[in-house]
Amino acid sequence: MTEKLLRPLRTRPWPERWLTRLLGAALAAAAYRLCLPWDLRNRPELEGSLTETTPVTVMGVVVLALVLLLLAAYFGRRDALAWPLLLVAVPPSALMHVSFHAHREPPDAAVWPLAWAFFTLVLGAWVLIAASVARRFRAVGVDAGAEEWLIQGRSVGEPVRGRAAQP
Repeated sequence: MTEKLLRPLRTRPWPERWLTRLLGAALAAAAYRLCLPWDLRNRPELEGSLTETTPVTVMGVVVLALVLLLLAAYFGRRDALAWPLLLVAVPPSALMHVSFHAHREPPDAAVWPLAWAFFTLVLGAWVLIAASVARRFRAVGVDAGAEEWLIQGRSVGEPVRGRAAQP
């Protein structure tokens, strides 16, 4: 059973492959919804107070980070490098964008586009790093070279080989 859960997704039948990816995206979205409040705006501590507090808790952020880290590592090990970004980083980012749009602020106080862009970039970079590290622990299989051609390039002085070299 464990071998089936850790085998590369490209070797699995397409219904299993897509259901696994759909489940991963749903888990990432559910983790965001369970760990962070829907309204992310700061609020006054007390009625009429000038100091504000955030509804986001440290425990919620830590749990969300751990769940997304595990999902990124799992899909990084099992799938191509772009899939963890789409499955793990996009659902929380999309939910954050919808949350910020749902709660309007005055135009002069709207810093949510900057906050959303910053957290989206941080989350995307973090997911790519976790997925890249997890890919190092893959078992080298028969078709490991099938993905290698995507990242190999040629040097500037190296002659072109293959069909492109033919006149």
